[in-house]
Amino acid sequence: MSDRAEVLLPAETTLAALAANAEHADTEPEWPAASWALLRDAGVLGWSIPAAYGGRDLGPAALLGGYERLAGACLTTAFILSQREAAVRRLRGNGNPDVQSRFLPAMAAGDVLLSVGLSQLTTSRQHQAPALVATPDTPNRYRLQGVIPWVTAADRCDKLVVGATLTDGRQLLVLLPVRHPGVKVEPPLKLAALAGARTALVQCDGVEIGADDVLAGPSERVLGAGTGGVGGLETSALALGLAGAAVEYLAHEAQTRPDLAEAADRFQRARLRLQNRIRDLATRTAEGATLIEVRVACNRLVLQATQAALLAAKGTGFVAGHPAQRWARQALFFLVWSCPRPAAEGMLAELMPAEEIP
Repeated sequence: MSDRAEVLLPAETTLAALAANAEHADTEPEWPAASWALLRDAGVLGWSIPAAYGGRDLGPAALLGGYERLAGACLTTAFILSQREAAVRRLRGNGNPDVQSRFLPAMAAGDVLLSVGLSQLTTSRQHQAPALVATPDTPNRYRLQGVIPWVTAADRCDKLVVGATLTDGRQLLVLLPVRHPGVKVEPPLKLAALAGARTALVQCDGVEIGADDVLAGPSERVLGAGTGGVGGLETSALALGLAGAAVEYLAHEAQTRPDLAEAADRFQRARLRLQNRIRDLATRTAEGATLIEVRVACNRLVLQATQAALLAAKGTGFVAGHPAQRWARQALFFLVWSCPRPAAEGMLAELMPAEEIP
């Protein structure tokens, strides 16, 4: 495994091409085929996959640095990649070489796409009855009933890594065939941003799952303990990447506008501190509380930096097509993506007004 950051930093031409497509990818509910092809051609789809399966098997610090750069160019494409990477991690963690050999080589080559539907186990609809229920049919076979409320690129995928809950409260992780009797992918949700990610609700009506497609469980916490649904460091890296785009815009404007110089410098220092923090945590196992602390800090920076960029852009920035208004809208996504109660409480504390008005 290699942590050499330079092996995965996409060429500036690739980043520039992603940035040129970013507005369309954000606002139009079309699959961003050209941007996804850029990732494939740049070798990005092999970053997290073991060399034995045709990938690069890059280390966590290098991966996070790469995700950050991609998010700064096009958050929509980087978000799609993050959901695909979550599926890769579940396949690698499964430890079943047959399952891995079925999917990982084709995923590294960009021939197959998998995504995840796990939010119903962590953050979505936690105050309601289980959204997706797995009922044992025969040993190691299950029947799925219910909905998966949040699946990115569902209609583009061959299979989805999804989580379901048994009637006794235990959880199950399975591979769900998208084109399978009883599976229905709803039209993409009309989101405030990231429309091209084609995030949709998926319905399951008596879907049969065989033993070969059971990845983990049943167990009490099939996703494991520690992260608390906060999305690990990957989510924070994407927030930091988007913040970085806004910070670089401020720095550029400050070259001819001295009134912005102090703000641009402070934002840049905050960005560097968080980059160093994430790089340090990538080298060791981080507890859920630490991940939440970093997530709140990255959320704070992305909200503040994108708002500052919009302020600096003035009225021009509020016109559709200017990147400042896109960054500001996209920053709101981090308030709802992988944002369980502790992270939400941390952000709410940041957003609350002062007790006294000066």
